[in-house]
Amino acid sequence: MASSDLEQICSHINEKIGNIKKTLSLRNCGQEPALKTILNKIGDEIIVVNELLNKLELEIQYQEQTNHSLKELYESLEEDYKDVEHLKENIPPHLPQVTVTQNSANVSDLDSEEPVKVEEPVCTKKPTKEQRNIKEMPFITSDEFNGIPAYMKLRLTYCQINDVIKEINKAVLSKYKILHQPKKSAMSSVARNLYHRFIDEETKDTKGHYFIVEADIKEFTALKVDKRFHVILNILRHCRRLSEVRGGGLTRYVIT
Repeated sequence: MASSDLEQICSHINEKIGNIKKTLSLRNCGQEPALKTILNKIGDEIIVVNELLNKLELEIQYQEQTNHSLKELYESLEEDYKDVEHLKENIPPHLPQVTVTQNSANVSDLDSEEPVKVEEPVCTKKPTKEQRNIKEMPFITSDEFNGIPAYMKLRLTYCQINDVIKEINKAVLSKYKILHQPKKSAMSSVARNLYHRFIDEETKDTKGHYFIVEADIKEFTALKVDKRFHVILNILRHCRRLSEVRGGGLTRYVIT
């Protein structure tokens, strides 16, 4: 055996012996009453720090969600602005035109009883059918928010809870707009697949009720289905905004 190999083995054995000595030393420290009290205090402080980290994680997630919502709002406003500019530059020729029968210079000679003639476009489209109302979840009131137990709402704010309600309503509207389409209507392949999934998720307990599942939240909103989301769902159940129907490995959140 080469001397270098022997030195490596000795070094490795000495390192193991050193680790064993450190372990025994730490074990003996835990048996001393004075050090045991200090270790218990350190353990309590670690628990407090862990709770603070969890709250910080929730706050960061909320700030990320708010930032994403603001970006979406900015993009939407930018699109609206472009549309308005486009309409301003391209006024449709079929809009009603106001025609005055006499020269505007002779306004005093106009008959006050003679109405201004307005050319109205002929409506050729058939009247659309009345759309079915889709039930939405009412927002939490300030009184209801104040009545939520502190252990349940943690550091969540009134606005944070209502922001999630807004997103849930968005998912409900998107889902049932697809479901309310006639079965034989021209749907895209994506919409038709969603339509069949929605039908398969129906049960006798959800008949006549509006509900969503976690897949709908992921499909139609930017919400993260995480710990914070389920904390808010628990608050919404407490405030009787929704109930749960379980079955087939799926949890259905029914709007109440």
